[in-house]
Amino acid sequence: MSEINPVTTTGTTGSTSTQTSSTSIDNETFSQDFDAFLQLLTAQIRNQDPLQPLESTQFVEQLATFSSLEQQVKTNDTLGSIATMIGDLQSTLASEWLGQDVAVASKHVAYEGKPVEFEINPAFSNYDAAVLTVTDSSQQVVWQEALDPNTQRHSWNGELTDQSTPASAGVYEFQIDLFQNGQPIASTQAEIVSKVTALANEDGQLKLGTDNYLTTDLNGVRKLNSDE
Repeated sequence: MSEINPVTTTGTTGSTSTQTSSTSIDNETFSQDFDAFLQLLTAQIRNQDPLQPLESTQFVEQLATFSSLEQQVKTNDTLGSIATMIGDLQSTLASEWLGQDVAVASKHVAYEGKPVEFEINPAFSNYDAAVLTVTDSSQQVVWQEALDPNTQRHSWNGELTDQSTPASAGVYEFQIDLFQNGQPIASTQAEIVSKVTALANEDGQLKLGTDNYLTTDLNGVRKLNSDE
């Protein structure tokens, strides 16, 4: 991680004073420019057209950059205001994502006695057959079923191959194998249908938490339409 090096004192006392003053001015100018840019971005988000809201993923890179810059200027007097503005941006993102239904790519699934809904990533469109394989914590296959390739939303109700009673609560693994004309073409994770319940910044990355105990960054999330 890059750090701002301290001013090197060289030459006479007068020269040292000039260097320190110049560095102070440069830091102040940088902080003012950064502060102004954050204010403009915050205003842009707040004043967006509610009928055509900006996608929050457009700001993920900027927020990650801001967090990195925040570390570089952590000794600057304006750190408090910068952190506040970053928090303001994250609060705006939180209001957009909290409570939203999303599809989260994950091979681990928490089963608690209720049907687990999932989808296949729409990027896979050239398959004509799909098979779901469910394994338990011992890596034993406990369920397999063919999925209708013409259906977008699927669910696992806790069925087990060798038992008439549903699976016990716990963490299971989903794998989906895709086929075309009887030939395997891809294996992929299921996209678990979830509701966003938390948003946090971890090491400069925005993380979403869901009601079914999944945690992911925005790149691993697909927002679902209200009619899905």
